[in-house]
Amino acid sequence: MSKKKHREHHEEHIDETWLIPYADLLTLLLALFIILFASSQVDSKKYDSIMRSLNSAFTGGTGTFNVSNMIPLQVAPNVDKSKYEDPSNPATAQQQQQEQQAKQFQKEQHDLEQLKERLDQYIADNQLSAELDTQLTDDLLMITIRDNALFSSGSATVKPEATRLAGFISEMLAQYPNYRVEVAGHTDNVPIGSAAFETNWDLSSKRALNFMKILLENDQIGPARFRSIGYGEYHPIDTNDTEEGRSKNRRVEVSILRSMKTPQFEEVPK
Repeated sequence: MSKKKHREHHEEHIDETWLIPYADLLTLLLALFIILFASSQVDSKKYDSIMRSLNSAFTGGTGTFNVSNMIPLQVAPNVDKSKYEDPSNPATAQQQQQEQQAKQFQKEQHDLEQLKERLDQYIADNQLSAELDTQLTDDLLMITIRDNALFSSGSATVKPEATRLAGFISEMLAQYPNYRVEVAGHTDNVPIGSAAFETNWDLSSKRALNFMKILLENDQIGPARFRSIGYGEYHPIDTNDTEEGRSKNRRVEVSILRSMKTPQFEEVPK
C-alpha cells in the first residue's frame, strides 16, 4: 500500500530541469547587453572593471571568459593612453584642456618667481629699493621704476646712468623669450608746462617709448613681443595731494605678461 502511494506521488512531480538552461540563457543575454553598453562608452577603466566582474561571475576568477585578444584591459605604462580615449567625448576634451592649462600656468609661475628673485637680488645688491620695486600678481610680473631714477624733471631723455639698469633688465627678459612685455609711463596731475610736451599724456608716452628703445638695444630680445603705452596722470597709485604721493605716481612700469590666467576648474561631468 505504501509503495503505491509513493509511486503515485513521484509521478505527480513536475519536471523543472528546463529552468537551468533558461536561466543560463538569461544570464548570457544580460552579459551581452552589459558588454554592448560598455563598448559604446569607451572608457578603459570602466571596461576593465566590468570584464573582471564578469570573469568572477562566470568562472570564479580569471579563466575561460577572456576577451583580451579583442580589447586590451590594461594599458602598458609606455603606451599613450589617449589612444584608448574618445577625443569626441566633451568630458575627456575638457579634462585634457584643464590639465594642459594647469601645467602651463605652473611653468609660468615658476619662471616669473625665478625672475622676481633675481630682480630683487639686484635691487638689494645695488641699494635701489627706494627707486625700484617688483610685484607678482595673477596677471603679470611688474617692475616699477621711479621717474627720478630714469629721467630729469620734465624730460623724456633717459639718464646715462640708467642705461646700466636697462641693460640688466633686458638681459633678464632675454632669458624668457615667450612672454610679452609692456612698458608704461605714468605722471602726476601737475600740468607739464613745457614746449616739448603739450600734456602729461605726451610726456608719459615718450618716456615709455624711450626706455623701451634702450631695452631693445639688446639684439637677443624680439621687438615683436614689446609694446609701449602712456597713461599720463590717469592711473595713480597714490594721492596727488602731497609731494610724496606725486613722486610715487611719476613712474615707468615694465610688465612681463602671463599668457595663462589662474586656472578656474569646473567639475567634469561623468
